[in-house]
Amino acid sequence: MKQIVIISGKGGTGKTIVTASFASLVRATSSCEAVMADCDVDAADLHILLHPSVKEKHEFKGGKMAVIDKEKCTECGKCAEVCRFEAIKEIRSEKKARGGYPQFSIPKSVFYIESLSCEGCGVCSYICPEKAIRMEEKISGEWYISETKYGPFVHAKMGIAEENSGKLVTVVRENAKTVAERESFDYVIIDGPPGIGCPAIASLSGVNSALVVTEPSVSGIHDMERIIEVAGHFGIPTVVCINKYDLNIKNTKAIEKYCQSSNISVIGKIPFDEIVIKALTNKMPVVEYSDSQVTKEIKSMWEKIKEV
Repeated sequence: MKQIVIISGKGGTGKTIVTASFASLVRATSSCEAVMADCDVDAADLHILLHPSVKEKHEFKGGKMAVIDKEKCTECGKCAEVCRFEAIKEIRSEKKARGGYPQFSIPKSVFYIESLSCEGCGVCSYICPEKAIRMEEKISGEWYISETKYGPFVHAKMGIAEENSGKLVTVVRENAKTVAERESFDYVIIDGPPGIGCPAIASLSGVNSALVVTEPSVSGIHDMERIIEVAGHFGIPTVVCINKYDLNIKNTKAIEKYCQSSNISVIGKIPFDEIVIKALTNKMPVVEYSDSQVTKEIKSMWEKIKEV
């Protein structure tokens, strides 16, 4: 069983289009079977083209959040003083005293945790003299095992403003690998996240090969070089695809020159074609929507990457 990851140093280069096309080509051009995995958990969109039917749904607990026990809290405010993220808020109110003469007001403070600001560092729980703050695991997202006409599909969704997407990527990959091994499938095809951060590293580590999808722009070249360096650090065989190569021939040649000097093969040059936009509008992999030059180039890439 081989694991292939499609990555890019930046977003918007077209890696999801390539991944969906590979998913379609596995069954269409060979007797192989594959499990698809969408590891771009912060902005997952491969499901739009694969049309999955969810079979399993699981909660992902990727971090902790502070919770104040109102029964123990004496409202001393020490927790708010040490919170560098300003996640502990204070509400002040006036409480009327009962009995006695004259009537007077007692200032009252109530502290609470703002969930979107809490980073789960736990400093407040250590500093609280009454031990009124505890750290609880929180649900940071969900992950799914689904079925598509192309085969099993493991994907996920991070909650809004949640952290630890790298851990969720690992969960997705591990379960995709488990499904592939259980079913004796030939491939795990991974749609990786953009960038070079923790999610990208979690997508790269341990795979058999990586396909970097780039574009002939200044930022595309810069970010391609960075992700190639990361893949090289892990010793992963890497190849490159230049998407929309004909929009800037000068930059395309610069990419080819860099790859040649780095001993990296450019296995595909996809031309700009509005047929891709039409395929996306119809929520279909482009290789199924049209027999255009784009489709021919992606088919050629799939045959080449299987040899890497």
